[in-house]
Amino acid sequence: MPSASLNTWNTTRGAALDVLVATHRSLSGTGRGQRYATLQINQAYALLLSSQFQGYCRDLHSECAGYFVQSLPTGLLRGAIQIVLIQNRKLDQGNPNPGNIGADYNRFGLIFWNEVSNLDLRNQSRKQRLEDLNKWRNAIAHQSFDPVIFGTGMLRLQQVREWRSACDQLAICFDEVMRSHLQAINGVSPW
Repeated sequence: MPSASLNTWNTTRGAALDVLVATHRSLSGTGRGQRYATLQINQAYALLLSSQFQGYCRDLHSECAGYFVQSLPTGLLRGAIQIVLIQNRKLDQGNPNPGNIGADYNRFGLIFWNEVSNLDLRNQSRKQRLEDLNKWRNAIAHQSFDPVIFGTGMLRLQQVREWRSACDQLAICFDEVMRSHLQAINGVSPW
């Protein structure tokens, strides 16, 4: 059974992303105006993918923190630990890049990316795709395309699809890593 956060990723957040896919499909033609519109949609899709994945990661982190503190004996201790787990969380203000994700999830007493990689060796390449997504996200958001890194700055739909696929698989693995870790701590599966 998946976490509530993964269910939301697969439904509400996925539906928001699908709107841009449908918009992309509705465009036809190869004229200059169509190519420009397609590029804008691809860039919007990449930005939205990054923000929705950040939301998923933050939601899962909060869900895990809530479950973690419920296993503690007193309300006062629960409140203090809850603050330690979520205060100054990088996912509240920074991109969902591997460094920020790892820093936040490591607060639960694991080396998060090692666990994610151990679960599925393909997660190393998915982690790299997530890093690439965030580089593009920043370039788009700040309209700063270094030609050495981004070439012509033309973002293709296929690239965003690959990033989305990586995020989908990482979301499943994040969910399983945290479920397993919290179960090992508390003896009961959190979801």
